[in-house]
Amino acid sequence: MFDATARKLIDPPLNAVGRWVAALGVSANQITLLGLALGLISAAMIWGGVPVAALIPLLLSRVADGLDGAVARSTRKTDFGGFVDIACDFLFYGAVPLAFVLLDPAANAIAGAFLLASFYFNGTSFLGYAILAEKRGMETSAQGSKSLYFSNGLLEGSETIGFFVLLCLFPQFFAPLAWIFGALCYATAILRILAARQIFND
Repeated sequence: MFDATARKLIDPPLNAVGRWVAALGVSANQITLLGLALGLISAAMIWGGVPVAALIPLLLSRVADGLDGAVARSTRKTDFGGFVDIACDFLFYGAVPLAFVLLDPAANAIAGAFLLASFYFNGTSFLGYAILAEKRGMETSAQGSKSLYFSNGLLEGSETIGFFVLLCLFPQFFAPLAWIFGALCYATAILRILAARQIFND
């Protein structure tokens, strides 16, 4: 919901840094994998019982997630790069809730399972929409120049990162926060399906 607005603020400095990083010979895919590594380190720290400290690699991983696109735009975007980026994003998004479940299975397992199922449903609706949009030659730049078609929704990357920050700051409230955010993920997916019905139902 806020990604398009956030892009207007973060893209100019990211693009400047991206040009500098690209000049050093660092590839977009290397930045993507670095971002994934930082995200998985954050998840491991959450599992280890230090969720507040885990915010540092978590936020750095999201900076890397934006920086890889800036590097690609300053050099050359590839379909494989877009594929690796979205795959790493989905792994990161699943690893953080899993870490909270592993941290306290008795308190978090059911809510965590509900949340992960909602991520699965929402992610499927996102990728399915992108495939059909590509098939029809649809384009959008609302969230910046992307290798995949990014359909907007009630919850997007900005909201998810904000949610993860809340979880790290208030891990004792994981279950109620997971139920709320998971329900909103289901609503996002359903709204996307309704939009797809209007656009793709020939």
